[in-house]
Amino acid sequence: MTGKRKQKLNWFYMPAVIIMLAFIAYPLCYAVYLSFFKWNGYSVSKDFVGISNYISMFKDKVFISSLRNTLVYGFVCTFLQQVIGLTMAMFLNTKFKGRGIIRTVIYMPAMISGLVMGYIMYFFFQLKGGVINDIMSMFGLSGYDWLGNGAAAIGVIVFINTWQFVGVSMVIYLAGIQGVSQSYIEAATVDGASAWERFRYIILPLLIPALSSSVIYNLIGGLKLYDVIIALTDGGPAKKTHSLATYIASRYFDAERAGYAAAIGVFSFLMIMVISMIVNAFFRKKEVEL
Repeated sequence: MTGKRKQKLNWFYMPAVIIMLAFIAYPLCYAVYLSFFKWNGYSVSKDFVGISNYISMFKDKVFISSLRNTLVYGFVCTFLQQVIGLTMAMFLNTKFKGRGIIRTVIYMPAMISGLVMGYIMYFFFQLKGGVINDIMSMFGLSGYDWLGNGAAAIGVIVFINTWQFVGVSMVIYLAGIQGVSQSYIEAATVDGASAWERFRYIILPLLIPALSSSVIYNLIGGLKLYDVIIALTDGGPAKKTHSLATYIASRYFDAERAGYAAAIGVFSFLMIMVISMIVNAFFRKKEVEL
């Protein structure tokens, strides 16, 4: 390919570059700028406060709680999604009648907006008239305030986010499993390897690229979880279910502390970027070892 031809092809990258600059680079740079100011979000004047917003973050108990919740939403949901998704993929890779329908049903929640899913599930877990409590009352059990207890509400959010996006992991693993050559499986079977040994020493190592994609996708989604929390608890009760994303919105719109919200946003971005890079490097090393 000539240099002139390459130069012409490079122009096709420009729309993507412009979009990235407009919707990613500029907002990020502006957020970093705002994080050094005290600003209510709408007035003309801003007061420069240096790194005070960043210092205030680590003295804020709600921020610490939100950070802890964010890590729970990210890592616990990701772990459950990988275990359940891989199990489903292994099961649905076998031939039986109706497996296509089952695959569709499992994947369908991922196509629903997180906000809509949150509102739907609210009617399942609400204290009065909730489906879960109504079922419990049928067996003579008293209802439970699922969303009124901090620990229980976090568990509900983890459950919903895991269930909604486990289908994505399932599809990724299905693609990876179907890419494994059957000759390896057949050779191991002939050599007397058990089903677990075939999975542990043949299938799982060859699924590292799929595992990497699924983990990164689910982890980033969990660490920036927002819509389900807003629909279910809006950060309550007593601000115990906030993630960093919902706490940013709370500080910006409710408390009118735009500079402080920007500082939390910058911290959240850096945290997700560092965690993603570490996880990605870990899986790349595993791929090289193979």
